[in-house]
Amino acid sequence: MANDQPTGNLLRVLPEQPVGGDEPIPAVLAAYTQDLVTAVEGSLTDFLNAEVDALTDIDPAMGGFAATARDCVLAGGKRVRPTFAYWGWRGIAGRDEPLDGVLPALATLELLHTFALVHDDVMDASATRRGRPTAHVAVAAQHAAAGRNGDSGRFGEAVAVLIGDLCMVWADQLLARATLPPGRLLEVRRGYDRMRVETVAGQYLDILGETDPANWSVNRALRVARYKTASYTVQRPLLFGASLAGVDDGTPLAAAYTRYGLAVGEAFQLRDDLLGVYGDPITTGKPAGDDLRTGKPTALLMLARELASPAQRQALDDTGSLGDEPEVARLAEVVLDTGAVGRIERMIDERVRDALTALDTVTIDETARTALVGLATAATNRRS
Repeated sequence: MANDQPTGNLLRVLPEQPVGGDEPIPAVLAAYTQDLVTAVEGSLTDFLNAEVDALTDIDPAMGGFAATARDCVLAGGKRVRPTFAYWGWRGIAGRDEPLDGVLPALATLELLHTFALVHDDVMDASATRRGRPTAHVAVAAQHAAAGRNGDSGRFGEAVAVLIGDLCMVWADQLLARATLPPGRLLEVRRGYDRMRVETVAGQYLDILGETDPANWSVNRALRVARYKTASYTVQRPLLFGASLAGVDDGTPLAAAYTRYGLAVGEAFQLRDDLLGVYGDPITTGKPAGDDLRTGKPTALLMLARELASPAQRQALDDTGSLGDEPEVARLAEVVLDTGAVGRIERMIDERVRDALTALDTVTIDETARTALVGLATAATNRRS
């Protein structure tokens, strides 16, 4: 058994679990947006299946590895980034412009997202994602079940890093397939590269904060939210879509998209902070109170520290060293009692209002405007 080659999908060693909760964000808007998600998933499926076949030709074991990477991409999710990019493009291009030429570029953002998620799960030692075992956990379980040599945990982490790397390579390949006017792809790539740099910056600031939470602050946590989430979730995808339509930085439209994108993106992360403490595990696909267990310096926890009484602050010092569920629940009550939750809710509302005001400053396709208004609400008023 120990000498068998792992030619199958490595994630299938553990059973899938259904994920409840909100419908994907695009689906709450209209059927035409769901059609977009279907088109993006179809583009990804066709591309990834061909890549799996090509890697299988190198070695059967590579086929199993590539299938694992493929299924990490196709394992679900809201497809938020391609959706924002689409409406950024559609706001300028208009409803009669065919989608086919830019579809590979939109799908590229899902590959970039998978790269970030898989690596993030390794860095955070996360056990689940979307109600399923994370890639490194599932691969480690496969390694242990097969009785292979070496440390299963380290093997799982190493394979997950390679999965993320492969998704980044695939993203570049897929972007190159977009059908754009001469010279336009170069401009699109400039914004795309900036998005990737900002994603790395946000991730580094995030893990740096966990090493010294006592010297962190709300403003520092919001800066992490801006670069780790707001930039690559909303702002940069919007600008990416605008660039696909021929509009670049330095224009009034780019300024409005930036203001909208950063506001919605920060509100999205603030909602995530609340869900990280108070979310239903069945809905979020992640254990309740995870941020309290790890002591992650989110804006919510930093604000709770600022508002806390001396006794409450002493209790908050226990974050990162909690044991059983009652301890987590007790600390969640402390955070609530500080008033930080209500303050975060108001910060979310303020950012959504600012985003909608930004849209009023420019002329874009009315269908796109309606969609972006709906997305601002759906992305920030959610349960998962």
